[in-house]
Amino acid sequence: MIESIVFPTLILGGMGGLFGLGLAYAAKVLSVNEDERVAKIREALPGANCGGCGFPGCDGFAAAVAEGKAAATGCPVGGDALAEQLSEIMGVACERTERKTARVMCNGRCSVAKEKYSYYGIDDCFAASQVFAGHKACSYGCLGHGTCVKACPFNAIVIVGGVARVIEDRCKSCGKCIAACPKKIIEMVTASKKYAVLCRSKDKGPITKKNCDVGCIGCTKCVKACQFEAISMEGPLARIDTEKCTNCGECVKVCPTMAIRKLDWDD
Repeated sequence: MIESIVFPTLILGGMGGLFGLGLAYAAKVLSVNEDERVAKIREALPGANCGGCGFPGCDGFAAAVAEGKAAATGCPVGGDALAEQLSEIMGVACERTERKTARVMCNGRCSVAKEKYSYYGIDDCFAASQVFAGHKACSYGCLGHGTCVKACPFNAIVIVGGVARVIEDRCKSCGKCIAACPKKIIEMVTASKKYAVLCRSKDKGPITKKNCDVGCIGCTKCVKACQFEAISMEGPLARIDTEKCTNCGECVKVCPTMAIRKLDWDD
């Protein structure tokens, strides 16, 4: 009777011991040595998890930096101070880059942009854009319902006169507003370049002028006025190359519709 209890117990105990040794050996052989730099990098990051670095959150970015797949300057939220800290952790020289900011390329405020109809639907830009491309006569303009405002985790966007405006001093260039805008009129630009063509209409000049008083009519006066060849035409629309722009402001002086503006609404 006792033997029928003792022997099975010993057998099961022996098997458990063997399995335990096997698992311990497997854990040691198959273990992955974690790079201690990952934890240090993750601790230094701001924790915004905004995705502006191009990786899935701060954890993904930390692993990418440690593996050499991302630069120490890749976090747009942390700025230069964080870049220097991460470079020190990685033991590399810090390569500074110019600060970027989001910019809404539309100046079609309610007072200057025509409306096709009165919209009473969901207060959301995407929803409004589904009804005949939006209530504005210009089908390329900002609808002003603040979808980008809700998407921004840094309170860097406000609605002024029915148009979204980025407070560039607050912008961390995470890119969430760009992804949220159904009209695709928010762009990432070099923050130090203060002049922009605040229009993205692809319509011909007369149509643009009919729809909005401050739209680009494709007159090419700004192209001729720029001494640095920083402005070119994309069809009927003038575009400023920020790499060539010197902030001289000559383009603003000749623009007949005030489509070109100096960005001076930082807070």
